[in-house]
Parts: sequence; structure tokens; C-alpha cells
Amino acid sequence: MHDHPTNTGPGALTLVVLLMAALGVALYTGAAVRLRRRGDAWPWWRDVSVAVGAGAIAAAAVLRLPGGPFTAHMAGHLLVGMVGPLLIVLGRPVTLLLRSVPVGGARAGLLTVLHSRPAALLTAPAVAAVLDMGGLWVLYRTPLFAAMHDDMLVATVVHLHVFTAGMLFTVAICRLDPLRRRYGLPHLAVVLLLAGAAHAVLAKTLYAQSPPGTMFAASDLQAGAQLMYYGGDAVGVALAVVLAVRWYGEMGRARARAVTVGRARPAA
Repeated sequence: MHDHPTNTGPGALTLVVLLMAALGVALYTGAAVRLRRRGDAWPWWRDVSVAVGAGAIAAAAVLRLPGGPFTAHMAGHLLVGMVGPLLIVLGRPVTLLLRSVPVGGARAGLLTVLHSRPAALLTAPAVAAVLDMGGLWVLYRTPLFAAMHDDMLVATVVHLHVFTAGMLFTVAICRLDPLRRRYGLPHLAVVLLLAGAAHAVLAKTLYAQSPPGTMFAASDLQAGAQLMYYGGDAVGVALAVVLAVRWYGEMGRARARAVTVGRARPAA
């Protein structure tokens, strides 16, 4: 039986996370500054959003989060797999990259990758939801959770998957950056609702029983499960707000175009 704290001190994985977070923020900020210097508009709040998102992921790797071992682990899960990805995606890093790369082979190559079939498959809302929520069910309802505390390689792969799957799901639902395929609001809303339900059910199972091969104090297990449940709901509501705002903006632009066309026809 295993009962380990979330963080055991600085290590190679921690240093890599810190380096990647700092490098990502530096690259993003540099691209945003160059964009503004040439006269293009790029909201400052996007820089802040990306920096805070990267900071949340770094904090999960560095800080000893409050609560018992399982509660602290679950706080890290929320930061790495949900909060951090949402804040980073709100900064539209791919759009910034496309606008900062000169027109030519590099930009064409990036667009080719973005519009490729593999990218379209990975960012399909249903596929991204299965990779994200399915991965969490495998982590917490199989011996994988216990194994990751005994093997650094397994732990690294698990954390990388949690972050990557969280990013893919957030990108697939928000769809703020240019992607190959468009999905209607009902489709995205249904996938978000089902994913939220899967996350909530998993949290309820953890409230009653520890992951296989582990044993946590009842108070710690229940606090961690509640954090997962309510934290997941909060991020789900935030994603729903992003969907609503994007839909409202698209409808407004469509109506403006319709009015413009309607005014231009009599003049023609």
C-alpha cells in the first residue's frame, strides 16, 4: 500500500517543468512585443493569462500544496490538467505564432500541420474528451496511480499525459486558434457536458474508495475528491463561458455582415 506526498523535493522533472514554463512565457512575450512594435493589436491580458497559466503548472511541480497527500495531489492535477491549459489557451498562442512568423515556408508548414488529418483528429471534441477523461479513469481506477509513485519514468509520462490531454481538450472545446474543422455550439456543449459528468462521477468514486494499491486517510481522500469534483465544475463553467462568449461574438459579426450586405444591395 502506498501513501506518498505529492512533492518530494526538487528533482529533474521539476527543473524541466520550470525551464519549459519560463521558456514558453519568454517566447510568447517576445512574440507579443514584436507584434505590438510593428503596430498590430494584441491585448495585454493574453500575456498575463499565459504567464499565470504557466505559473500554475510550475507551482504544481515546485510547491508543496496544502492538505494531505491525496488532496495535494488533486490540487496539482487541477492546476496541470485544467487551470493551466485553460489560461494558456485563452492567450491564443498558436494565433500569435502564425501572426509573428513571416509569410513563407515556415508559416505554410505550420498551417499544413494545423490543418492535417492527425491534428483534426486529435482536436475533435469527442476524441480529445476520451483522451482526457479516459486517461483520468485509467489513472485513478487502476494500479497506475500507485505505480507512478514508485517509478519516476511512469510519473513523468503520467504528468505529461495529464497536461497534454488537458491542453487538447481545452483547445478542442474553446477552438480559439485556427483549426481545420468547425463544430457547432450544440456539439461542443454536449461534449463538454458529458466530459464534465465523467469527471464528476470519477470524483464521487474516489470519495468512497482510494485508487487501487493505495490507502489514504478518509478525511484526506474525501477532501481530495471534493476538490476534484468542485474544481472540475468550476473549470467546466469557465469553458462554458468561453463557448458562450465566442458564439455571441460570431453571431454579432454575422449579423453585422448581413446588415452591410443588405445596405450595399440597393446602392448597387
